[in-house]
Amino acid sequence: MTEHTEDIVRHAAAAFNAGRRDEAQQRCEQALARAPGEPMLSHLLAAVLFAKGDAAAALPHIETSLARRPDHAAARLLAARIARALSDLGAALAQLDRAIALSPQRELFVEKARMLDQAGMQVQAREAWQAILKVIPTHPEAAARLGRLAWEDGDYAAAVSLLERATAADAPASAWFDLGLACQDLHDYHAAATAYRKAIELKPDHAEAMLNLGIVLQEGGDRDAAMAAYREAYRLRPALFGSIAMALTSASHGRLWLDADALRRSLAP
Repeated sequence: MTEHTEDIVRHAAAAFNAGRRDEAQQRCEQALARAPGEPMLSHLLAAVLFAKGDAAAALPHIETSLARRPDHAAARLLAARIARALSDLGAALAQLDRAIALSPQRELFVEKARMLDQAGMQVQAREAWQAILKVIPTHPEAAARLGRLAWEDGDYAAAVSLLERATAADAPASAWFDLGLACQDLHDYHAAATAYRKAIELKPDHAEAMLNLGIVLQEGGDRDAAMAAYREAYRLRPALFGSIAMALTSASHGRLWLDADALRRSLAP
C-alpha cells in the first residue's frame, strides 16, 4: 500500500468513525477506481457498506480483499458477519473458523457462539458458551445464554444460578426477564417480581415482563398491585387481554371474570 493510499485509508476511516459514512464510501470508491483491488481499501469499503446495511454490496469487496490477503483475521471476521447478514450461516461459520485459526481471540469465540445460536445448533452453541464461561466465569452473555438454555431444559435452579451471575453486572432486559421466569417457576415470587421490575426499568415497553409481574404479584397475594401491572400490560399490548384473563381466573389468588367487557373496563386507564 503506497503512502498516498495510506492517507486515503486514514481519511476515509476518520470520516467513517465520525459518522460520515457517505464521505467514507466516496473516498474509498474514488481510490479504488485508481487502484482496483487494493485490499485495505476494499476491506474498508466493505465495512462502510456493511455498516450502512448493504451486506450484499459489501460482499464482493471483502472477497476482493481476502483474495489478496487471505490470512487477515479481521477481514475474515467481517466476511463472517456479512455472510451471517445474508443468511449464509455455513459460509459465516467457515469464515469465523478461519479467523479463529489465524488469531484465537476472545471476541471471535463469542461471535461463533452467537452464530451457532442463530443457526439453531443448540448442542454446539451450548458447548461454545460453556467453553467461554469456563475461561471467563464472569462473562455475562455466556451466563445469560446458558441460563436461558437451562430454563428451557426445565432446570430452573441452574437457570437462576447462571442468570444471577449474568445480572451481577450490567445486563440487558432480556437477562432480567429470563431470571424472572426461572424464579417464577421456582415459586420465588418476590425474586421474580424484582427481576421483572428490573427488566421493565431497562425496557419500559416490555409488555411480557409487565404481564408476568402481574402474575407473580397476584400469586404473592397483592391483588391491587397485580391489577395495576395487568392494566399497564394491556395498555402496552391489548392483544394480551386473553393472557390476562387466563391469569386472573387460574391463579391461586385469582378472581372469576364471567363478563369479558367488564374485565376490559377494569383494565382501561
